[in-house]
Amino acid sequence: MAFAIMIRLLVACLPVACLRAPPPRPNFLLLMADDLGIGDIGCYGNRSLRTPNIDRLASEGVMLTQHLAASSLCTPSRAAFLTGRYPIRSGMTSARGHRVLQWAAGAGGLPPEEITFARILQEQGYVTGLLGKWHLGLSCSSATDFCHHPHRHGFSHFMGLPLGMMGDCAPPGGVWPPPPQLESWPSEKRAVLEQRLSWWARLFGAGAAGILITAVMMGSIIGHPFRLRVAAAILACVLAAVAILASVIAHHAGELVARADCFLMRGAEVTQQPLRLDRVTDMLLHEAEVFLSLHSDQPFLLLMSFLHTHIPLVTKPDFQGRSQHGVYGDNVEELDWMVGRLLSALDHLGLTENTLVYFTSDNGAWLEAGSLGGSNGVFRGGKGMGGWEGGFRVPGVFRFPGVLPEGRVVDEPTSLMDVFPTVVGLAGGALPEDREIDGRDLLPLLRGETPHSGHHILLHFCEIFLHAARFVQRDAGKTWKLHFMTPNPDPSAPGQACPSRGVCPCVGDIKEHDPPLLFELGADPGEMQPLLPGAEPALFEALHAVQWEHKRVIEGLGPSGTVRQQLGTLYNVWRPWLQPCCGAWCACDLE
Repeated sequence: MAFAIMIRLLVACLPVACLRAPPPRPNFLLLMADDLGIGDIGCYGNRSLRTPNIDRLASEGVMLTQHLAASSLCTPSRAAFLTGRYPIRSGMTSARGHRVLQWAAGAGGLPPEEITFARILQEQGYVTGLLGKWHLGLSCSSATDFCHHPHRHGFSHFMGLPLGMMGDCAPPGGVWPPPPQLESWPSEKRAVLEQRLSWWARLFGAGAAGILITAVMMGSIIGHPFRLRVAAAILACVLAAVAILASVIAHHAGELVARADCFLMRGAEVTQQPLRLDRVTDMLLHEAEVFLSLHSDQPFLLLMSFLHTHIPLVTKPDFQGRSQHGVYGDNVEELDWMVGRLLSALDHLGLTENTLVYFTSDNGAWLEAGSLGGSNGVFRGGKGMGGWEGGFRVPGVFRFPGVLPEGRVVDEPTSLMDVFPTVVGLAGGALPEDREIDGRDLLPLLRGETPHSGHHILLHFCEIFLHAARFVQRDAGKTWKLHFMTPNPDPSAPGQACPSRGVCPCVGDIKEHDPPLLFELGADPGEMQPLLPGAEPALFEALHAVQWEHKRVIEGLGPSGTVRQQLGTLYNVWRPWLQPCCGAWCACDLE
């Protein structure tokens, strides 16, 4: 009898039946890793890296297995996450240009007219905070206008890096030495700067020598005025001085780039320049715990934007050498430890029951980094590699005790853009009516109130170019993936990557497919066996639907079909007058 009653209770306690209604004005703790592969986490199948805290989140909440970034690179992906819109709508893309913001002192960034979920929650009376990586711009025309700053986009509290972690933050001889097999961390700008400055030094040096020789020869030729010879000698000296200066700057390029881009801001003030790599993890973690403690009695939104697991893989000594996957694995396990510290802080403050926790990554793992990058599991490709699945499919874990079921796994197409309407809805806010929102409210899907996500089609852009798309055929229970373009990998490169170019290009050295490559992701998640177009009638339905959706998105950009591209060359170059500095030589430590 007791057994029968228990069975009836279990049957009655299906996902929706035993869940409480979401409380009004809950808290939000959003956790975003940097370049973390979906294959690096235990709950997504990794059996050699230890991620007990992220795994605990999944067991106590809902795990999404088809969670997708809106871009396979950080700047456009993060813009889409915050705004709920494809990055092409906000101009956080480029055409044949840089694909992410390159300099803290550039003029590009998330336009002030864009609306983030942080801004809406701020208007709802929430305390909002962002800690860690921003990478969505700072200023437009002066170093203090802060038109792209987190403050302008709804985050009342900010402490972090305007750009983010990168190889240039650890120059040769820096405080964070590279692994023994490397002379220095892979540099994203230092090598280019050194090369160009050295070229200019040689050019000016040759010019100075030529003019000086000419001046000497002029002295032996009758008819050349003395003043002309003096002017030539002065010009030669000026060119020589410029050559020497360029050579000196080239020699110190690493330090200069680190000061220009790798610095810490607290609010609108630069407080550490260059960044102290040996202290940054503890500082950000402490700041997060203080934020939670100070605002435990009022609704809050905290976006913890981790610097892990991006090169240079800054890892505390306690975690160095612990994992089975070298420097990268150590960094992943430290990331998991940080997640655990934040979950413990919620428990200690009695906030767990009233806080939605979300964990994800901005894009897939960077395969070109080799052993210094992560794993995308069975999925083909990685960060920046066209429309291949490995660059877009990311972890997606939600936990909200009592509101969301425990241990639920959802294999429906969802997007980082969905966080926008989900968070806004739970906070009691309203979605903007003057613009298209591409995200869909996830709450009914997470709670089990509906079996399907709100996405019938998702587009996968590379810069402004449509490389791929997925189409969900509900009646057949299939998810089709179409590739219109694919990158040409370097010959014999592992993982179909482009190590000679850093990331694969979106246009130019690519393959175009007409008809498009077709995969059914349920049977072939690794996109290894393209199907014959003639044998799959679904291709024509999918192609028509995707073309219509793409046309709708492009037409939504306005009469010209474009918006100002923030990552294009004009806005994505270093502008000295926009350079944030503290101290006379852009050097200080106020922390």
